[in-house]
Amino acid sequence: MKAINITKTAILSIGLMTFIGCQESLDEINVNPNQPEQVPTSGLMNSATKELMDATRNDFESGRMTLPWVQYSAQVAYTEEDRFQFRETSSAAIYNNLYRVAVDYQSIIKLNTDPTTRTQASAYGNNNNQIAVSRIMLSYIFSILADTFGSVPYYSYGNSDSDFQALNLTVYPQPKYASQDKIYSDILKELKEASNQLVLSDNKFDGDPIYSGNMSKWKKFSNSLRLRIANRLKSAIPEAQSHITDAINSGVMTSNDDNAVLVYDSSNPQLASPMYTAMFVNSRTDFKITDTMVKALKGEKGGFGLDPRLYKYAAPVFKVDADDNYILDDSGNRQQNFVTPSLGSFTYTSSKRLDNYIGLPYGLTRQMVAVQNASGASNWSNNVIKPDFGEVLMEYAEVEFLLSEVNGWDDNHYKNGVRASMERWGVSTADINSFVNALPVANQANVLNQKYLALFMQPQEAYAEYRRTGYPDFLLKPGETNNLLIPTTAGATTYVFTPISPAGSTLTEMPARITYPVTLLQYNPNGYNSGVSNLGTGGDKLTTKLIWDKN
Repeated sequence: MKAINITKTAILSIGLMTFIGCQESLDEINVNPNQPEQVPTSGLMNSATKELMDATRNDFESGRMTLPWVQYSAQVAYTEEDRFQFRETSSAAIYNNLYRVAVDYQSIIKLNTDPTTRTQASAYGNNNNQIAVSRIMLSYIFSILADTFGSVPYYSYGNSDSDFQALNLTVYPQPKYASQDKIYSDILKELKEASNQLVLSDNKFDGDPIYSGNMSKWKKFSNSLRLRIANRLKSAIPEAQSHITDAINSGVMTSNDDNAVLVYDSSNPQLASPMYTAMFVNSRTDFKITDTMVKALKGEKGGFGLDPRLYKYAAPVFKVDADDNYILDDSGNRQQNFVTPSLGSFTYTSSKRLDNYIGLPYGLTRQMVAVQNASGASNWSNNVIKPDFGEVLMEYAEVEFLLSEVNGWDDNHYKNGVRASMERWGVSTADINSFVNALPVANQANVLNQKYLALFMQPQEAYAEYRRTGYPDFLLKPGETNNLLIPTTAGATTYVFTPISPAGSTLTEMPARITYPVTLLQYNPNGYNSGVSNLGTGGDKLTTKLIWDKN
């Protein structure tokens, strides 16, 4: 993996109208016929990958939706969003940004297949490898879209199905929405074919910010992603089980060296990680780690005992002594070397004193959070809030948990997954051995609860897994009671997590999907209606379950 180093060339990203079905072709706008340009595929790959992670891990589309919904974070201001009242602009941004990035990967494919450009494109890497990697990334993008909305416009490199009309504005200005079973079936096929298309002996791919052109690792990622998606679909589409077997046999991730991670750049503020940018560039200090996570890591939920990842995930909040001048260290002694979070830095004295870790109660109303002294709750750690944070597309630990599941909740794979997660976060070998040796035996609950803890800061996947399985089983659910940090002015010490239901729906659990952006009905009514029809009797509602959501 290498850090991002993007040179902004003329990136072939096409705006909102492409995806919502505007009739006017943008291909003819701002083109100088006397001076044609070919965008370097290296620039497209590098920029598109960063834009993909920026769009899915930022403080709005992630921080105000899936991150709090799976209770990795709680907000100190806009708490309605924690209670599922998301912004329409966030839904639209997820939809439009993912399609815009998909155009860039499609452009790489076009430049490597068109006889007039493929020779020039080969200067940046083997044509087949560039095509295959783009197919893998498109599969990743469309899996997020399908997992989020259900039926969506879909593009396939290797399948000319008439229902696959996305990304071709000239032919399909108002694309049809493909069915979920067709989308997922084709994604699995695309990943298998892309894996086989890779030329492993040729590792030149300029602009690859994930694996620096290592095609063997791209092959493992492709097979691991196929394992993830096939496992999700095993009760929904007939061919999923054969894909599980084939993906494993074809070679999945075998160590943390295989992790698919986009490492951001600490030397350039414009290329810093999304959440670091949110906090230190945009001054968004809205987010705290939840009491759900802190309690699970302390061993108060889940039944695993004290988890050393507590000190890697959360920042300590030091207790002030009676003189209000000093903070207390691990031993309760006074010290003065604590540096508070400030613009451009986030440093603090480390601590293993458990009462220095305080999660913010999740799902509060604005009135409740106002009296909870949110500033006294823990931030995410400086392992997370740093400019060169690595945003994970998929990691080895997840693969081990998947292998545990498909092998009947196998104990060795389960423990390998926990160990891999802890190693990635820098837990000491001694602490890892102590924790893993004391783990309760593998079963569905233990494996999936640990998988959730390992997926920390990967909220889209945690959200999908919760809907599929109902785990982790220790999330605060609608209607349940939780403790406040500070009693309310009326003296209440507890509260009930009460979601905000939109008109036409009654939420009794986490939303089963995200509703379509309202603009789609205006600009592509036929496509929108085909999507609603494909969703079945539930229609375009938060409560409509996707085909793999059997929980």
